[in-house]
Amino acid sequence: MSFRAVLAASAVFAFAAPAFAQDAPPAPAAPAAPAQSAEEAAFEAKAEAFGTRMQQMSTEMQAALTAAAGDTAKANTDLDAIAARYQPDADTFADEVGAFITAQSAAAPAEQQAQMAQMIPMITAEVKGAPAKVKADMLAAAAAPAAPATPQ
Repeated sequence: MSFRAVLAASAVFAFAAPAFAQDAPPAPAAPAAPAQSAEEAAFEAKAEAFGTRMQQMSTEMQAALTAAAGDTAKANTDLDAIAARYQPDADTFADEVGAFITAQSAAAPAEQQAQMAQMIPMITAEVKGAPAKVKADMLAAAAAPAAPATPQ
């Protein structure tokens, strides 16, 4: 995997959590990528599975917020319980991301290896923080005043 591809993958992880907090339009199709190695394909499958799990978590959190009907204490308690159930998935995937980047950096030039090594803690922290970030984003969205209706 090229350094550019690792950066692209890290951007996906860094910006994935906010997207789970709201219904986002589908992303535009990515340009055709060069053939993947078996390791890259396996990692991509893990990333997709993680994305699916985070979407499931987001759906559960949204349902819990709706069920709490404005009761902030209940919403916090319920969202904490949901985030705790999904935290092991985030921790495991964060470790997999770090291991993948480390393995891919072995073939990179020394300067890129150093940059990739610096990125690992930031990326893994972002992934591990995904459940808490989604919870915080949902609570913030729920607390925001509704936009005024526009006259027609």
